[in-house]
Amino acid sequence: MAQVEATTERVIAAGPEDVFDALADYSGTRAKLLPEHFSEYEVREGGDGEGTLVHWKLQATSKRVRDCLLEVTEPTDGELVEKDRNSSMVTTWRVTPADGKSRVVVTTVWNGAQGIGGFFEKAFAPKGLARIYDAVLVKLAAEVEQ
Repeated sequence: MAQVEATTERVIAAGPEDVFDALADYSGTRAKLLPEHFSEYEVREGGDGEGTLVHWKLQATSKRVRDCLLEVTEPTDGELVEKDRNSSMVTTWRVTPADGKSRVVVTTVWNGAQGIGGFFEKAFAPKGLARIYDAVLVKLAAEVEQ
């Protein structure tokens, strides 16, 4: 299995602490940031960063739906990591200062399929997932920019 990776980023006109706090607020803000690709959102434990357990379904394509149960950790300042208990998928959100603003980089990695399916997954899935997370970043910017 080849590892598949999707990355997108955005500079947001708000301080890193405000941006990070919005991303880590699973019981409030985070649900408002999710585009139509996400459904059945539910915070099962915690709700604010480290120690949160959150569920959602992610429909990346008309035929591909992932049932995600994510454990949230904060391994370093400005970093949220969401590890899916149901798959190999790990999404890392990094928020860093950027000239009075914030740079948010979101990277998702997972073990791809084998064979021809894996070839197409590696070729097309990163672009599709990057578009989905770009939509999240657009909503995040609208939420925190003054």
